[in-house]
Amino acid sequence: MSSARTALRRAGLGSALAASAVLTAAGVASAHVTVHPDRYAKGATDGALTFRVPDESETASTAKVQLFLPTDHPLLGVLVSPHDGWTAKVTNTRLKTPVKTDDGTITDAVSEITWTGGRIGPGQYEDFDVAFGQLPDDTARLTFKTLQTYSDGKVVRWIEEAAGGDEEPENPAPVLKLTSGTGPSAAAKVSATTSGDSASDSTARGLGVAGLVVGVLGLAAGAFAVVRSRRAR
Repeated sequence: MSSARTALRRAGLGSALAASAVLTAAGVASAHVTVHPDRYAKGATDGALTFRVPDESETASTAKVQLFLPTDHPLLGVLVSPHDGWTAKVTNTRLKTPVKTDDGTITDAVSEITWTGGRIGPGQYEDFDVAFGQLPDDTARLTFKTLQTYSDGKVVRWIEEAAGGDEEPENPAPVLKLTSGTGPSAAAKVSATTSGDSASDSTARGLGVAGLVVGVLGLAAGAFAVVRSRRAR
């Protein structure tokens, strides 16, 4: 009887550790700087992007966030939303290739936004909002390299880009995908696609958790069968 109980306890412990490992891995994989939504229509106008910055340190707070905007495919008409406790410094850069618009030729664009003065505590995150007048229509993706400075002096460089087909790098830069088409209808399609992707991710996570539960129940049933068998003997 004691050996059967030991087998049952070991089965339960093993399943719990497996479930914890899966959920912990999922949490770590998502704990990096991201942009929301993660896709927009090419040439979209009068929109906004939210950059989510999580604090991964166990003891230090995030004290500075530097966001670098691409200048080879610039965002036009960039505006920064006020954020309680934070001060935003906006840096403009002269473009190597001016952009022609209906309102004239644009020769300068925002290349960097730096937030300081605030704090993101361990295990917390902050959302930084950036509005734009127009997105470029001559590229399929925009990469926003980001530097995150902690109160203990550590700097995490979210600047890595994955090549086609490769796994996500350790410190990936936020990437905005640009889809074909312009105008409100295209933007609506992009929103619907994003929602569908989120739903698919949620479903996948749900199935993963359900699979773990079924595994635990199966192991428990097996151990119970061993107990019954020994009783019968």
